[in-house]
Formats: sequence, structure tokens, C-alpha cells
Amino acid sequence: MREIVLDTETTGLDSRSDRIIEIGCVELFNHVPTGMTFHTYLNPKRDIAAEAFNVHGISAEFLSDKPLFGDIAVAFSDFIADTQLVIHNAAFDLSFLNSEFDRIGFGKLPPGRAIDTLLIARRKFPGGQNSLDGLCRRFGIDISGREQHGALKDSELLAAVYLELIGGAQSGLALDGPAGLGQGTPGQTLAGLAPQTRSARPSPLAPLLTEAERAAHEAFVTTLGAAPLWKG
Repeated sequence: MREIVLDTETTGLDSRSDRIIEIGCVELFNHVPTGMTFHTYLNPKRDIAAEAFNVHGISAEFLSDKPLFGDIAVAFSDFIADTQLVIHNAAFDLSFLNSEFDRIGFGKLPPGRAIDTLLIARRKFPGGQNSLDGLCRRFGIDISGREQHGALKDSELLAAVYLELIGGAQSGLALDGPAGLGQGTPGQTLAGLAPQTRSARPSPLAPLLTEAERAAHEAFVTTLGAAPLWKG
């Protein structure tokens, strides 16, 4: 299952007039980061509100030679394709993305396209600190290098938070390797599961073979020679 963790930075808070200036995406497959990312800065062709600059530190001067949203729209759309998005406060980012798509005549992203990690966090921790920083602190995720917001860095942090919110990354049940099935010892923990014990069945199951089937099988075995492998 492919998912895209996504974050944006903007010139302000109003998607009707403000613009996206940075997009960061991290690809997950079966809830594990693949290392594939999408990241770009964008020229908004407008000023950046002081409050927004204080959050992300991205200046209009820095963005002056960056591409417009229309220049990267196809590549961005190809990267996210029809994949489920994972966004913190999804309504905010989707409103900005849809405004940008609308300006260039692209179709909009439906609200159900995104898993909103903020809503998940509020259900799990009502009244808690459910900002990205707060959730990182709750789950012990290192944010020491996050002095200001950045779309790609925040997507990487959100990917880690998302995995914690849904129960943590689970190891697969591999059939090979030192911890594979058939190679452990009785009672051994496998993939984080508690050891299981088996009790004897109170009464044996009745045989399903008829006497005629049993006799036919024994007659067939006599045709295989005097020393079949399973009798060695």
C-alpha cells in the first residue's frame, strides 16, 4: 500500500490570496519510508507575510528564481498520482493545493483524499498538545534540528508521527532468515508477538479416512519399493 506524507509552506493563512512557496512529500509503502521524496520551492509572485516568515524563514528574495506552481504541477501530480495522502491539518494544505490547481485549470483534490493526522491525534489525546512539535515530543521523535518549519523536514517528522499514531511500524512475518518461521524454538517471540502455548486437545478428532481409502493407500505404498525415503 502506497501513501504520500505531505506538507506545504505558504505566504500566509488565506488560500484565496496567499500562495504555496514550498511542497515536501515522503513516500511510504506498507507504512515504511521508501526514501523516495518530492521537494520544491515555488515563486509566489507576491510578498510573504511577516508572521509566515517568522514560522518558516523563507524570503521572497530566496524564491525569486524558483519555478511557478504551474511549472511543477504535472511532476507533482505524477508523484502523488491517486495515492492516499497523509497531512497534518489536512484542510489547510488541501485548500492551498486546490487553489493552486484551480488557478492553472487542474482538477481539485477531494477532501476524502487525505488522512488527517491532527484529527487522529485529537481523538487519541483529547486536550493534548497535538501540534507536530507536541506529537514529536510525545513519541520521543528528535526535533533538535527543527528551528523553523520546512515542508520536507516536516513531512519526514510527520511520517514518523503517523506510524506512531497508527500503532507503530510492524515487522513483517518473514519466512526466511534467523527469525523465520520454522527456525525458532518453542515459545519464541516472533515479530513482537507474545509467545503462545498450546494445550492438548481433550479428545482426538475422529479419522476422516474410510477403511477402503486406508486399504487403497497401503496397497499403493507397497508399489513404491522396500525402502521409501520416509522410512529411512
